Amino acid sequence: MAQWKTEDSIFRLVSGRHGDPFSFLGMHRTGKGTLVVRTFQPGAGRVHVTRTPECEIVSELSLVHPEGLFEGEVESPGGPFSYRLLIQNGDTESFIDDPYRFPPILGEIDVHLIAEGRHLRLDEKLGAHPMIIDGTTGVGFAVWAPNAERVSIVGDFNQWDGRRHPMRFRGDCGVWEIFMPGIDAGALYKYEILAKNGALMALKTDPFAFFCEQAPGTAGIVYDLGHYRWNDAAWMTDRGRAIRTDVPVSIYEVHLGSWRRSVEEGRRYLTYAELAETLLPYVKEMGFTHIEVLPVSEHPFDGSWGYQPLGLFAPTSRFGRPDEFRSFVDRCHQAGIGVINDWVPGHFPRDQQGLGLFDGTNLYEHADPRQGSHMDWGTLIYNYGRNEVADFLLNNALFWLDEYHLDGLRVDAVASMLYLDYSRTDGQWIPNKFGGNENLDAIAFLRRVNEHLYKQFPDIATIAEESTSWPMVSRPVYLGGLGFGYKWNMGWMNDTLSYISRDPLYRKHHHDQLALSLRYAFAENFVLPISHDEVVHGKGSLLTKMPGDRWQKFANLRTYLAFMFTHPGKKLLFMGCEFGQQAEWNHDASLDWHLLADPLHAGIQRLVRDLNAMYRQMTALHEGDCEPSGFEWIDCTDWEKSIICFLRRGRAVDDVAVVICNFTPEVRKGYRLGVPKGGLYLERLNTDSDIYGGSNVGNAGAIMADTAPFHGRPFSLAVTLPPLTALVFIPQPQR
Repeated sequence: MAQWKTEDSIFRLVSGRHGDPFSFLGMHRTGKGTLVVRTFQPGAGRVHVTRTPECEIVSELSLVHPEGLFEGEVESPGGPFSYRLLIQNGDTESFIDDPYRFPPILGEIDVHLIAEGRHLRLDEKLGAHPMIIDGTTGVGFAVWAPNAERVSIVGDFNQWDGRRHPMRFRGDCGVWEIFMPGIDAGALYKYEILAKNGALMALKTDPFAFFCEQAPGTAGIVYDLGHYRWNDAAWMTDRGRAIRTDVPVSIYEVHLGSWRRSVEEGRRYLTYAELAETLLPYVKEMGFTHIEVLPVSEHPFDGSWGYQPLGLFAPTSRFGRPDEFRSFVDRCHQAGIGVINDWVPGHFPRDQQGLGLFDGTNLYEHADPRQGSHMDWGTLIYNYGRNEVADFLLNNALFWLDEYHLDGLRVDAVASMLYLDYSRTDGQWIPNKFGGNENLDAIAFLRRVNEHLYKQFPDIATIAEESTSWPMVSRPVYLGGLGFGYKWNMGWMNDTLSYISRDPLYRKHHHDQLALSLRYAFAENFVLPISHDEVVHGKGSLLTKMPGDRWQKFANLRTYLAFMFTHPGKKLLFMGCEFGQQAEWNHDASLDWHLLADPLHAGIQRLVRDLNAMYRQMTALHEGDCEPSGFEWIDCTDWEKSIICFLRRGRAVDDVAVVICNFTPEVRKGYRLGVPKGGLYLERLNTDSDIYGGSNVGNAGAIMADTAPFHGRPFSLAVTLPPLTALVFIPQPQR
């Protein structure tokens, strides 16, 4: 090597600017055919090269730069050989394996697929992976940063000094990699990145870190995902049956940090293991079929509830280690409970250790704020048109389903992804190439995600939180849809909450809000959501939305919940709503479980348990959730009395349930409604029953149908309608 090149390399190395360290450090042939070894060991006194495995000293290296660069020729007639370095500092000696003697980590096929944005197991190649190379144990690190001048791995193992371990650049795919011998699981690490313009970025958290420090810490933690042994084979074999459109799907939405706290220990979080012991039996007892957890991806800010994730591949360390979250999912499955995770591909936070300006350029995000800045949340928007970014997100979705056996992903804020002008005024957005407001890249991305997820995991469900009238969200891609399995019915939620929050005196003027959702109820595979978004930010709890005195509030809530469970569509209920949480949700505190000492709150809880049981047991209430044949109006026109009645039907001809809801506090005796057949009708549910806290008005448990035709049907019931009540009747077989 020419002298000036050597001096330039030395300067760039010790100043932390060398972008090709493997060309200079390690063992190399000289122009005269001998071998030279170079190593950067700040603080070392002497450095020897030893031949492995005997550790025979073959050469002592000379200090050629006071910052700690050592160099020396090595005699080896047979050419390059495996070696270790003996580092002496005073009386201390240690042997280390030189990272710069090991070959590249990525194979050529990996490089090719990463470059094209078509690699479907990036989590196996990027990030930190314990491995063995040439008989040596250590950790392989790899990170995508194509525009960086230099990337180094830093951690406790090298005093967080970015000069010590600059990485190898694989220019064909933009990945930097290095194998670090002697590092074990549990090591803290980050990446130090020097931008092309000479700016040293804030230390970056590994986008593929499988485990991260709990906030305010931001380092990744080396973690081996290869040791957990699952015990949910029975569930996994048949789990697709639990999420089909013709089966009962009742989802309990949970924020793990505030469902319950350990009051005795300073209100600390429950661990994943403790949640398995407490939350899981509760969900089982209440009759829910699935748990949906607010995003468990690592996030720096508690107040984001997980919706501003920083570590997309790491379950939050707030509640334990990754394998402990796996155990939580495992135990849910063993109990017959599915687990859905909220997934956030719509945006990411601006925290300096995160993805923003990752390699000194707008790598993951759009450079233009009209495309790259989220107006509502002050976050950054992924560049879905960049293949590597779309591949990163797709791999993340696949990762959760594969490594954590999740049964579905609820995709957050889909509307904000679909529209270029979402929450923007004129001049704040850029039209697509056709002049429209549709985000063509995001549409293609969502379709690709759903196609791949259902191809690899046909027994899961993706669920879109999509708040507009975008067509065919839950229809297959090959038919022109977005490919989701389900869509949240935000229209139903908005209309019915608006209606039920009104004083019964004025409800008759808004009667159409009860029936509006049935005009489009089967345009999508819908989930009816009463989610966390409805009980925060000054909206009050579900109970406090109800009008009237205390008794009427509870009666209104009981009626509303029964209407939800008998309305077509799968069900989702946020934690606390199932017992009438009084206060608005506070993510920093436990739910108010003490309220269950009050009979009215306990009555709401019992009602939800019974609604879940009824929904699961009665095929008429779930087989046709997503089919027009599963619903018929009996009468939706009695606006004067604020009463609606309808039929729910199963697939069998005689499988029918009669539902009638009275949204006023008036008792209606002899209220007539048409029914399809004669005989005895069992009063399967009465939300005014005293076991729920009601006044116990009703029909003595059953009523005979009259032969008097009504509502265009051959028979009719003359029922007593309790105040603010929903009733469910089922015809009994005639002998």
